[in-house]
Amino acid sequence: MVEVGRYGAFSVNGVGLSHAPFPLSFSLRLADRSWIVDATAAQVAELADVLIRDAHDTIVVVDLATNSFVDEGYVQWRPSRIAAEQAVECDVHSFGGLTSGVIGLSDEALVMRRDDLPRFLAGWSPYELTLIDVPEPPTPERLDEIALAIGTAAHDQRVLPMLSGSRLWFSGHDDCYVSVESTQPAMPAALLSRLLALLVGSALADVSPVEVPDPDAAIVDNLITASPNWIGVLGTASPNSVTVNLSATAQTWRIGQMLPERVDRTAIYAVTEAMWHLATASR
Repeated sequence: MVEVGRYGAFSVNGVGLSHAPFPLSFSLRLADRSWIVDATAAQVAELADVLIRDAHDTIVVVDLATNSFVDEGYVQWRPSRIAAEQAVECDVHSFGGLTSGVIGLSDEALVMRRDDLPRFLAGWSPYELTLIDVPEPPTPERLDEIALAIGTAAHDQRVLPMLSGSRLWFSGHDDCYVSVESTQPAMPAALLSRLLALLVGSALADVSPVEVPDPDAAIVDNLITASPNWIGVLGTASPNSVTVNLSATAQTWRIGQMLPERVDRTAIYAVTEAMWHLATASR
């Protein structure tokens, strides 16, 4: 179950000058016992409970950028000050000059309990955030090693193989784009399930937020078995039901590309019953 408000990722993001609705996109690949997902559209707070479900007990936030917390000169607060404002206890590690000028890394890292991540993100939104889980509280030396590995990784290079013991790496960009590496086989289905709930919720949320259950595993497993790549757009919507038209694609969708006209599956959410169904699209 997820609460979807009027300022969620699918509501505030648009495509092109006409600000056309942003599609759900989901692409999955498996490499060396890790599942890699690239997806749209979600804010990290909308995914927090899914991300931490099978993560280690300790989370390290290594990059954070936001317009939600700025001082009088419109300079962003340090991550540690944001954590204090959110009443989240964490250890703070300064990278010193190690991350100076490095894109994708803040000047300091936050080391927090996994279960504190949703509270840390409550009520605001970072437009950039990168985190990784670790199997035990890291030493300062280990945190520098993590920063070095992430900071020197190529754009398409996987991170988890460089960080022994970690199960999860997440990077969110522009309150919209999501990249996840996970060693947990249930993670891809959980992410696709949440994306479907968020997209449907964007059609139902008005002044007040709405709660939408994630589709069950059978529905998303059906989709992932059929194709590793999907595009979803809202179909018909009423107070009683919302449909999502889903198209299997040969590759990852990129902004600027035309959306598929062919529909392969239709996900239907019955509002009153709070139930999901999946149908094969008629030709």
